[in-house]
Amino acid sequence: MTTKKDCIAMLLAGGQGSRLGALTRHIAKPAVSFGGKYRIIDFSLSNCTNSHIDTVGVLTQYRPYQLNSYIGTGSAWDLDKGRGGVSILPPYATETGGEWYKGTADAIYQNLDYIDMYDPEYVLILSGDHLYRMDYQKMLQSHINNNADLTISVMDVSYEEASRFGILTVDDEDRVTKFTEKPKEPDSTLASMGIYIFSKKVLKEALIADSTDPDSEHDFGKNIIPNLLQDGHRLFVYRFSGFWKDVGTIPSYHETSMDLLEPNPQFDLLSDEFPVMSRENIQPPHYIGPEGSVEECFVGNGSRIFGTARHSVLSINCYVGEGAFVKDSVLMPGARVESGAKVVRAIMGENSVVAAGAVLGSEDPNSKIAVVGDSIVVEKGGAE
Repeated sequence: MTTKKDCIAMLLAGGQGSRLGALTRHIAKPAVSFGGKYRIIDFSLSNCTNSHIDTVGVLTQYRPYQLNSYIGTGSAWDLDKGRGGVSILPPYATETGGEWYKGTADAIYQNLDYIDMYDPEYVLILSGDHLYRMDYQKMLQSHINNNADLTISVMDVSYEEASRFGILTVDDEDRVTKFTEKPKEPDSTLASMGIYIFSKKVLKEALIADSTDPDSEHDFGKNIIPNLLQDGHRLFVYRFSGFWKDVGTIPSYHETSMDLLEPNPQFDLLSDEFPVMSRENIQPPHYIGPEGSVEECFVGNGSRIFGTARHSVLSINCYVGEGAFVKDSVLMPGARVESGAKVVRAIMGENSVVAAGAVLGSEDPNSKIAVVGDSIVVEKGGAE
């Protein structure tokens, strides 16, 4: 018998992340390394644990193998509970055949049996590819206080940025009166963060109705939210003012990685009060050689530095050889910069190599960030 839960989380982690190019050629976006020892999905999973949400369904799809292996039993995030914990939910075959999720709403619809198994009062729907710290219990309490059918977490963005988001217009009580997906001329700057709390009954009815609509794209922003609003349901916003970042492009990924190197109380990865948890914690200490130099860097365990690294993020098990120079760059797990090589304003994929004497990237601030994918070797005379 399964224990009834007050609130469970459904974490959408199947995205391809095509805008990250080479970084997601072989793995799903939520599995991309970030901040030296973390992967992007660590942030949502850690938020769940820190918010006392102990039952999480992780919906995978695109190249899920590394992500599934990484999550494992969920023990790294204290989500290996006997009644609840973390569950991997890939697309599966039914009596009518098997197919990929058609959209975010369809992904949840196909897993209604999982939700019903715990019979929660509320369902928290998350994306696995954003970086942020958030106490979901505060959002849940706001949902309860408003007697809401759906609560949408929002951030106040600039008017210039607003056209990139789903924008919500609200009344004096923060009840939603209008929702527009990526408006050209926004009449509000409250942007949806893609974090939703539904009352289960409303969610289930909306998903079942959407599943039979031949014109629907089966998407929360494009279909579910507008339909609920049109039908007169109680939709409210929850205003969030902390750190939140969508690292869905190479420039935003690089910029956010560099931001880690500046003190920021809203996004301190070393905080004990609201820790970010990870599986990458069983590694030997990093080593800096006799001629090695490290300045303003994150350095993951198992890394060995014999050259120079400045203002960069070096993940676990990285290597910087003698006479090599690394600056303003991100080295993902296992990346190697061989002796005499130079890496500047670049992102190196997992187990990639910049050969001895080779150059990757440019110090020109107007140039694009140089990117190499996993297990790629940049030989001397390669791209600069």
